[in-house]
Amino acid sequence: EVQLVESGGGLVQPGGSLRLSCAASGFTFSSFPMSWFRQAPGKGLEWVSLINTGGERTSYADSVKGRFTIARDNAKNTLYLQMNSLKPADTAVYYCSNGGQRGQGTQVTVSS
Repeated sequence: EVQLVESGGGLVQPGGSLRLSCAASGFTFSSFPMSWFRQAPGKGLEWVSLINTGGERTSYADSVKGRFTIARDNAKNTLYLQMNSLKPADTAVYYCSNGGQRGQGTQVTVSS
């Protein structure tokens, strides 16, 4: 059974940082490109970032470029999203995905 479990969300002030993690199991993690998505209140699902299987190539939505960094540890079957210089507009539920499934999400709230 595929499982994707996100963690690391929380409440942070504008300008702060958070590091999200996604623990993967039930599939060959190292063989799948992985993505982060987010969904803000009342809005649709937004793609945030993508990383290739080996971790050498990454891409980002314009809204997070230069502030967020995606990474993966294939030995630990874990995906990460380092989020810096957070803004209220980054408030959303963040999901990781292997292209076919996604996790239950972790809430990120950016507010003073």
